[in-house]
Amino acid sequence: MGPQQLKRAFLGFDLSTQKLKAILLNSSLDVVASAEVKFDSDLPEFRTQGGANPGPNKNEFFVQPVMWVKAMDIVLDRLVMQEADLSTVAAISGSGQQHGSLYWSNHGVTTLENLDPDKFLHAQIDDSAFVVNRTPIWMDASTSKQCIEMETAIGGAESMVEITGSKCYERFTGPQIRKIYQQKAHAYEDARRISLVSSFVASLFLGNVAGIDYSDGSGMNLLDIRQKNWSQACLNACAPDLEERLGPPVSPNTILGNVCEYFVKRFSFPSDCKVVACTGDNPSALAGMLVDKNWLSVSLGTSDTLMMSLEEPRNWPEGHVLCHPTEVQEYMGLLCFRNGSLVREGVNKTEANGDWQKFNELLESTPRGNFGNMAVHFNEMEIIPKAQGTMRMNRENQTVIKFNSPQTEIRALVEGQMLHHRAVAEDMGFHFGKETRILATGGASVNKSILQTIADVFNAPVHIQTESEAALMGAAFRAAYALYCQDLEQDKTALCYRDYILSLTPNQLELVCEPHKDSETIYTPMLQRYRNMAKALARGKPVTCVCSD
Repeated sequence: MGPQQLKRAFLGFDLSTQKLKAILLNSSLDVVASAEVKFDSDLPEFRTQGGANPGPNKNEFFVQPVMWVKAMDIVLDRLVMQEADLSTVAAISGSGQQHGSLYWSNHGVTTLENLDPDKFLHAQIDDSAFVVNRTPIWMDASTSKQCIEMETAIGGAESMVEITGSKCYERFTGPQIRKIYQQKAHAYEDARRISLVSSFVASLFLGNVAGIDYSDGSGMNLLDIRQKNWSQACLNACAPDLEERLGPPVSPNTILGNVCEYFVKRFSFPSDCKVVACTGDNPSALAGMLVDKNWLSVSLGTSDTLMMSLEEPRNWPEGHVLCHPTEVQEYMGLLCFRNGSLVREGVNKTEANGDWQKFNELLESTPRGNFGNMAVHFNEMEIIPKAQGTMRMNRENQTVIKFNSPQTEIRALVEGQMLHHRAVAEDMGFHFGKETRILATGGASVNKSILQTIADVFNAPVHIQTESEAALMGAAFRAAYALYCQDLEQDKTALCYRDYILSLTPNQLELVCEPHKDSETIYTPMLQRYRNMAKALARGKPVTCVCSD
């Protein structure tokens, strides 16, 4: 690495639901500065709750895009106040909450292309820059009608899955665009371009409307994930003249151009600083986790989420297949489960008086396999499978109302959740074997007792990440990698994304648990029992207790 390369820094952004955060990494990918803007507290004039505004009708949620513009003004000023040297930034990329959409006016595009460095961004890119001032975000679930219409137009949900990797979902951008077209026809007609939240971040720095990357574009019900272009059938089912408003999709590794003059003059960015395509928060998180095809990411949050790399997309309507955020020839599997930490917290409250230390002691006091006692807890209607209720089964395969000890209840809960996650991952196409590794993230990833159960059920070592905020780190990492690829051009010795990042910052993952040697023997039979129990719940019987213990 030459002297100039040693001075390089990489800037990443994550425009999430509740905040905008920026992180600056040096040439060794160490964090040298960070800043954030919390929408509710730092921008109270927009009156958001959890980063969003409820709409006038049920299931509607929106954001005023000017709030995001103003947040960018503030977060850059806060970096400068920390004496972050933005003149060293060689490349920028970002992450954005998936499924949000913004509708540029002609005036907005012209303003974006002619930003005045003597003025704040939000004083120029104001409400007049958008033909829809209340932009829908992922929380919006008001497009059931549009989902049905789009799927019907292309031959049903199976066709939608085959083309786009997902059936139509209310939060996905295609149905949201169709709703704008149907209910605000004049606004749609006046929309010159349409951005996702991620490509909006790139657009600000580029000084031009940026292309939507393959990965985030996969969450729209509009992109043909195999051909990596817009599906004409899906566009036609959504709205007229849509392709010209979206622009051509781009690879996640694309360098879109140099940063615009506004940022050079106002914040001292170098004129040759590159703007790399931005992507959605879930794909960016996968990039930040530094995992390959042998790894399964298990996020333990309010909703548990699994992410994985796939060599081939599987036409499976219950999950999501997206284009991979770093490997153009691969895919990303995404699975969401509604019954996650809230269920664990509920059982902790009833069985351990809300004491997590006691919860862990009770979990560890019961042997793996729980003497054949099993439970499935779907307090809320689960996504995969579509089922609700609680079912307990003893070692004799008899359903019971309640187990006779809190430790049995607790182990049955945790093992049941992880058997559920493993079964669905297998159905998605993830292959478990000797090379399998698990990366645990989210709030419960600090609980080593739960992590040990994961290691045993999945029969794989469990790691955690030393740096949190994977989506944010993924944005900065991708900026660095795109520049590395440009420097090497077609050099066949170039490292793949993961190997390149780990060559600079190798200590990103920490091994915390390994499976016991008898884990596969114990849990393989239980996996089939779990499947039978889940099928019974999905059929609506037998259910021993619904929604609570």
